[in-house]
Amino acid sequence: MTMTSSTPERPATEKILQDCVAWAELSASTALSFFRQGTAVDFKADLSPVTLADQTVERELKAAIAARYPDHAILGEETGIEGDCKDHLWVIDPIDGTRSFISGHPLFGMLIAFLSHGQLQAGTISMPALNEVYCGGLGVPATCNGIPIQVSGQRELNSAVLYINEGEKLLENHPAIATRLLQVGQTRRFGYDCYPHALLAAGHVDAVIDYDLKPYDFLAVSAVIEAAGGLMTDWQGKTLTLDSDGAVVSAASPELHATLVDLLNS
Repeated sequence: MTMTSSTPERPATEKILQDCVAWAELSASTALSFFRQGTAVDFKADLSPVTLADQTVERELKAAIAARYPDHAILGEETGIEGDCKDHLWVIDPIDGTRSFISGHPLFGMLIAFLSHGQLQAGTISMPALNEVYCGGLGVPATCNGIPIQVSGQRELNSAVLYINEGEKLLENHPAIATRLLQVGQTRRFGYDCYPHALLAAGHVDAVIDYDLKPYDFLAVSAVIEAAGGLMTDWQGKTLTLDSDGAVVSAASPELHATLVDLLNS
């Protein structure tokens, strides 16, 4: 498509990811300054927890993004959307896994995604307590701390390492699906939040079933997984968008992904 004066130019993916890495370092330092420090916890209307760490990291990230890209819109978990999102949109989760954070568990993350004209262009998964930063985007291979990573390529569900995220919600709302998932795969683990998906991108995990997510939970993760050669869609196999329902499946190959989509819908 030819750019016109009415169509803002799309920033280069490489530059977007460089900025994300710099912001990840900033947010990691801030998050860790609150971690295991007895930070007070409040609960939102949906009973999800929020801390001063969530609010402070989001405020810092939004300020950094606005300083670099003043015309871009930003969607943050804690503060909602600011600006016109039809052209360029940043989607951020300051503390992905607040329940992990407040319980002293180190597998909380920070997520940044960038969309241009509605298309997911880049994503970053930062794991502050692990000192790991995963990146990837359109035309840019996935990395962890700058080292290239890729999915395992596992095709067979019977041989797969499978993570089941949000297990208690699945058991409550989709008990038949949960029962089927507990009977497949070579190895199964229960998990939460973004890290199982990061492990998939790095080739350690073959598939992740997740549930009840928001765009700030899955967009950045999706960009990294697909840059690493994997797939991440909703449970019907549809491309993830801002309007997706939050039930997602990640897999290390098209064959494994198709098998899991069939299982989820059987």
